[in-house]
Amino acid sequence: MTTPHPATELSADEARRIALRAQGFLGTPDRKAGVRGVLRHLGAVQLDTISVLARSHELIPYARLGAVGRKTVEDAYWKDTHAFEYWSHAACILPIEEWPHFAFRRRAYRSRPHWNHTLPDGTYDQVIKQLRTEGPLTATELGGAKKTSEWWDWSGTKVAVERALMYGEVVCVDRRGWKRVYDLAERAVPADLLHDELDDAECLRRLVRLAGESLGVGTRADIADYHRLKGEQVDAVIADSGLVPVAVEGWGKPAWADPTALDTPPRGRHRTTLLSPFDSLIWERARTERIFGFTHRLEAYVPKPKRVHGYFAMPVLAGGRLVGRVDPAREGRTLVARQVTLDGPKAVPAVAQALLEAATWVDCTDVRVERVDAPDLREPLTRELTRALA
Repeated sequence: MTTPHPATELSADEARRIALRAQGFLGTPDRKAGVRGVLRHLGAVQLDTISVLARSHELIPYARLGAVGRKTVEDAYWKDTHAFEYWSHAACILPIEEWPHFAFRRRAYRSRPHWNHTLPDGTYDQVIKQLRTEGPLTATELGGAKKTSEWWDWSGTKVAVERALMYGEVVCVDRRGWKRVYDLAERAVPADLLHDELDDAECLRRLVRLAGESLGVGTRADIADYHRLKGEQVDAVIADSGLVPVAVEGWGKPAWADPTALDTPPRGRHRTTLLSPFDSLIWERARTERIFGFTHRLEAYVPKPKRVHGYFAMPVLAGGRLVGRVDPAREGRTLVARQVTLDGPKAVPAVAQALLEAATWVDCTDVRVERVDAPDLREPLTRELTRALA
């Protein structure tokens, strides 16, 4: 692909601020639109099984809006079919308006020649029939999710309903005790959206445009990663996506920006907050390093002796920078900072503020710091917390 010569040049700082505003961390948050507004703005909110302070899909709106009630978050996603769950960047909650855009992926799954799990004859049709007469249902209610206690040993019913979800015949309409609740797409998805009429190129063009808008500015790899597209898929449609080529100081690679983001310089209040390791601001490690000079890695699946920053280390955003990390836990009504990493003394007030707000959100009345990587900063951090809690 030949990249057009960019007419716009951005400094590294301008690109960082554009990215922050696009992700909802710079400027006044749209509280009237609430959680649903955050979801539409981001285009995808990642799900994950890990729950420390809260699950990641709850942490995403919290990071942008502040103390949003957890029931409010769940209702915003699932009530009245405002969203659906599908494979995007990973397993994600997506705005229901994006259902048509994933027709290309549903078609690809339908034509897939090989699956890791075998499917007994008749099981697929039986699941569809049962959902039609009894749904919405969990896999357990359909007849059982597993054959044995092993997590990977799915029952035929579970294989069938998950395959139906990938095909688009079934949709996840809720999470109940973290179990997916399935229903027929024909019943759950609004009629004006329930179609696969868009060809692959149009699906990709729209997703590339939406990714560019959600990122503000990004490289080919950044844009592809947002919805897990292939680089060549991005190449095929980016010229017609509405994104414009830009050159960003220090990036060393071609980039594209949302033209609307270039029209108005990003200004406003910066959010100070803990970030989920699965937050879309820091999804792509190379991008996070390029924009913030910050190496981000989830260590939950790293053997404990090899962890550097902790099991669920949450980056701390303040003043538009990533200024540290906190590995949190809860003991009763105490938020425990098991390990804190600070980017120097200036980060102390911001990290204290982020901890205190998070504690309030999860109904904790105290904060305890166990370990600070720079021991000389432990006492200033503890003092800052004590003063605020007094």
